[in-house]
Amino acid sequence: MKSILKTILLLAITLTLFNCDNDDDNAPNISVCSYEGLTAELQGVLTLIPASDLVTDYFPNNDGPGIGAYEVNQISNMGGTFVVTKAVTNGAVDSDPEIKINDINYSGVVTCQRAGSAVGDEIRLDIVLASGEEVELCVVIDYVTP
Repeated sequence: MKSILKTILLLAITLTLFNCDNDDDNAPNISVCSYEGLTAELQGVLTLIPASDLVTDYFPNNDGPGIGAYEVNQISNMGGTFVVTKAVTNGAVDSDPEIKINDINYSGVVTCQRAGSAVGDEIRLDIVLASGEEVELCVVIDYVTP
């Protein structure tokens, strides 16, 4: 029983430290992510990719005039870790994003919790994978490509 309580406590502390906590406008870090980058716990393995190793592009006309997309790529593993989503406005949901983390493709749903459209704007994406696991992205737009 003690080991279960210790595990639960350790998990709670880990999630508190590394969780972007961006699920509502009352979050204590609403103006700043507590971890800037990608946070994912997949099959019990915590993956943290700092924002400095991610490049974020915003394509305002990706699928036609006014139909935008965000593309986030890991610089040190280009093509091995990326997210492409059409959820580019606050509250928007994309049920068919492209998600690849550590060379593994995933399906899931992306919800945009903070949108941006200019270089330097912070965006926050919450991703719930088909397995029920959660991935969070808190990044800044590096490039805007019309």
